[in-house]
Amino acid sequence: MQIYLPIAEMSVNVFVILGLGGGVGFMSGLFGVGGGFLMTPLLIFLGVPPAVAVGTEANQIVASSVSGVLAHWRRGNVDIKMGLILTGGGFVGSTFGVFLFRWLRSLGQIDLVISLCYIVFLGIVGGLMLIESIQALNTSRKHAAGGTVAPKRKLHQHSWLHGLPLKVRFRRSKLYISAILPAIIGLFVGILAAIMGVGGGFIMVPAMIYLLGMPTAVVVGTSLFQIIFVTANATFLQSTMNHTVDVVLALLLLLGGVVGAQVGARFGVKLKGEQLRSLLALMVLGVCAKLLFDMVTVPGELFAAGTGGKH
Repeated sequence: MQIYLPIAEMSVNVFVILGLGGGVGFMSGLFGVGGGFLMTPLLIFLGVPPAVAVGTEANQIVASSVSGVLAHWRRGNVDIKMGLILTGGGFVGSTFGVFLFRWLRSLGQIDLVISLCYIVFLGIVGGLMLIESIQALNTSRKHAAGGTVAPKRKLHQHSWLHGLPLKVRFRRSKLYISAILPAIIGLFVGILAAIMGVGGGFIMVPAMIYLLGMPTAVVVGTSLFQIIFVTANATFLQSTMNHTVDVVLALLLLLGGVVGAQVGARFGVKLKGEQLRSLLALMVLGVCAKLLFDMVTVPGELFAAGTGGKH
């Protein structure tokens, strides 16, 4: 069944979009990453203009993240104080990001910038997460087999960053660190939310685990909590300033996303933290490889370079 998307100016199959929304929602509940890092490239692969894919996907992430947060909230896996600080930084970052998006679009470079950002960030984050998760899985296997295992190391090492002023005690995360560090992380992720149409979870989750030292179980729910407000701000600004939010496409993605997030949260509690990080790393690298392939292959038309070879 075909339906016309007014802002994207194209027709798509309703069931394909619903399926994509459900898959992204599932990932949101399972990994706490919003799923935009996968959905935005998939929409581009389907032929949706990159600027519209970014603006619309930010809207879809809001609903799937709300659904995922409710599931984690019931299990007590949301650090509200940490989430509010991350959100504050994210608001500033996403606002700046939308203005940057508008400027790049006026120069005609936004499609290329979107693709390059995905390739760089997904490649780096996916590679680092895969290496770490494989090491963690090997360690746990040796432990299960009764082998000699080195003493468990901390997830993060204290540095001058943790000695910054404005220290706050985060009781749910069992941390006592400067509020400046999570605020900076939120700022950076907010910019990515506006430029890449993502919740930023693929950056936020590892940063919260390895830089802040938060427990994996609390990280997922807290990440989704801040994603709700930051992407809502980005969506509002993208709609009013850049007119890149396709409401019809967003509604279809929302319907699938809300259901998928609940299912993903149920599956997430059955897997270990190392297993979750391994799966997420493989998916991140897979999307990165596809984008890189589309970037380096010769497009059908020269002016299509940087947009997946499609117009």
